[in-house]
Amino acid sequence: MKYLKPKRSVASVITVVSVLGVMLGIAAVIIVRSVMTGFGDIWERKILDFKPHILVSPRQGHVITQEDALAEKIRALPGVTCVTPAIATRVLLEYRGQVLAPVMIGLDHDAFPGSLNPGKPFAGSFDLEGDTIIVGRHVARNLGIRVGDEVTVYSPKTLASRDEVYLPIKWRVGGVFSFNQHEYDSGYVVASLPNVRDLLGMERGVFAIHVKTAFPTDEKRFEELFEKCAAIRPDVVAESWKMVDRELFNALAVEKNMTAVLLLLISLVALFCVMNTLLVLAVQKTPEIGLLKALGFSRAQIAGVFMFHGLVQCTIGILLGLAASWAVLSNLQNIVEFLARFGLSVFPESIYGLPEIPHRLVAMDVVWAVVFVYFFGVLASLLPALAAAAKDPVKALNE
Repeated sequence: MKYLKPKRSVASVITVVSVLGVMLGIAAVIIVRSVMTGFGDIWERKILDFKPHILVSPRQGHVITQEDALAEKIRALPGVTCVTPAIATRVLLEYRGQVLAPVMIGLDHDAFPGSLNPGKPFAGSFDLEGDTIIVGRHVARNLGIRVGDEVTVYSPKTLASRDEVYLPIKWRVGGVFSFNQHEYDSGYVVASLPNVRDLLGMERGVFAIHVKTAFPTDEKRFEELFEKCAAIRPDVVAESWKMVDRELFNALAVEKNMTAVLLLLISLVALFCVMNTLLVLAVQKTPEIGLLKALGFSRAQIAGVFMFHGLVQCTIGILLGLAASWAVLSNLQNIVEFLARFGLSVFPESIYGLPEIPHRLVAMDVVWAVVFVYFFGVLASLLPALAAAAKDPVKALNE
């Protein structure tokens, strides 16, 4: 413990640097993992709000027939909160020369709030009665439309069929929704199911049935409900929300893990400093090592002194890192606003659509970071400890 006291020597400077390195490594890993976890939570919540938890689609062909009877069977299952027959197709919207190609979702008149969970209208209302269309916030901005304007809708059948001509129709914009997610607000519009059927020249049927549940994140209960939906009729197949967006969640998981691995390299560099500290200390204290061996200290006891010295440095760095990460996460938004005063736009709301940086601290992330530092701290201390324990006492006393 005496050797840990700061002195005007190279060993003391390296000790301080190694402790600060461990602190920065631990803090960086915990902060970044917490922010990445927060972003994952936001993505998951937005997906669960906008998309169906279970998507029931036809096993063969493109249309589900007798959809009302199928919807009633699914609606009777325990845990189901909303069942909506739906048609999703890409269309062309035109307004005063501006053209977009969003995905149009056709729903029952009263199913929009329960099926998509859009919250409060950004403008207008969510009433789908009549020739009404509800658009995303970015769709309205890109086309320059407002509530009450009429947009021209072109059916995709116009491009797919050579024998028939589907004339464009005009629908009135009844409302604007906003999920604070660019992909949804710029890529989707909603209309009533009968209107979308007419647009596609369909007399009956739907493309899919959207199912919302009360426990989409409860793996056991959700899996039981999913299996019941999949087996409810032989001519349909079911997909869960994780299956539909598995590429997104896999990408987030890989990015989160790779970021943590790269940041843990900072801790490895700091642990090399710990090893250098012990190597310098072993050289400086060679006479004392020889004296201890002459007094009867074993090699294991000599090595234990240096191992303990290294672990104390790691422990101090870990504790400081935990305190630093807690302080940063507690004041994360204040730090972002402070940096913004100097022109450093760390988290612009216009890009991310979020008022502040999301974060959630997971206990296992902290545990794994601490275990990593302690494990490699033992390895970093082992080489100098063995070198000190192997010194010859007679030669050591003569140095």
